[in-house]
Formats: sequence, structure tokens, C-alpha cells
Amino acid sequence: MFLIHKYNYFWLFLLLASLIPPVAPLISSYLAPVGKRPEKFTSYESGIEPIGDAWIQFQIRYYMFASVFVTFDVETVFPYPWAMCFNGLGVPASVEASIFVTIPIVGLVYAWRRGASEWSQ
Repeated sequence: MFLIHKYNYFWLFLLLASLIPPVAPLISSYLAPVGKRPEKFTSYESGIEPIGDAWIQFQIRYYMFASVFVTFDVETVFPYPWAMCFNGLGVPASVEASIFVTIPIVGLVYAWRRGASEWSQ
């Protein structure tokens, strides 16, 4: 009474999904143009010739700001499905959602005290 034939599409999908990672770089290396001209190694910014060295050191503020942005960007997406099922989930889900929202707020307070939102020197 095995219904293995019902899983044929699953096995096909699994086979294709497992072949894509090793095959994609091979196809790309075969089709991509290979040019070792000097222009290939210069930086290009909106049609303007680069001035100075491309390797500059960024301040940590940019990374702190980006990490705070990503944290709260993700934080705004996850509560939506929870809010759609709010009535059926009950009190334990409300407690879990409160904890979920509290953790990034604590992170924001930490980043705020560290000066992540201040751009001046």
C-alpha cells in the first residue's frame, strides 16, 4: 500500500534542486567572457573615472547602522502572520510575540547608547 508514485514530482524537484548549485558555476565559467585587459581591473562608478585608491576604510558606523536597519526590517515582517492568526493562537503565542518584539527593542537601546544613530564625529 505504498504510494511512492505520488512523490515522483518531489523526487524530480529534489534532483533538479541538488543539481543547480554545482552546475550553475560550471555554466557560468563556460559562457562568461574571459578578458584580462587592464580596464577589467579598474573600478567604475557611474561613468566617472576613479580618483585615488579603491580600497578605503569605512567607519564602523555604517555597519552599525546597516545592522540596526536589517534587524528592524526583518522585525517588521515577522509579526504580520502572527497578527493574522491572533485570535486562534491564545496567550502563549502572545507571550512569545512579546518576547520576540522585546529582544530587538533591547538591541535598539544598546545600539542607541553606543551611538549607532549619530553620524557626526
